[in-house]
Amino acid sequence: MSEQARRLFDALDLDHDGTLTRFEVISALRSKGPTLVAQGVIPAWAVGGPEESSALFDAADADGDSVLTYEEFARVVDRRFGWQPHAEREPPTGPTLE
Repeated sequence: MSEQARRLFDALDLDHDGTLTRFEVISALRSKGPTLVAQGVIPAWAVGGPEESSALFDAADADGDSVLTYEEFARVVDRRFGWQPHAEREPPTGPTLE
């Protein structure tokens, strides 16, 4: 899971309980979306209306319990936004010191 997904999840978790509800996703993207775009957390096209936010929630709610865990959320946003999980990142290349 990516660092970007964690940062976005934490920004949307309004009650800081470690899960996301549909209300939190819709409300937080509406109120915080422009700031998250300005900070480079999410791309501008990711901020839509309630319908788009609700669709994002539905896509991520893999087990259908109406609550998103970080893992459920990160799987969808990493893929949707093209974010690469840190475990899969290529090590930096460049000159080596010998």
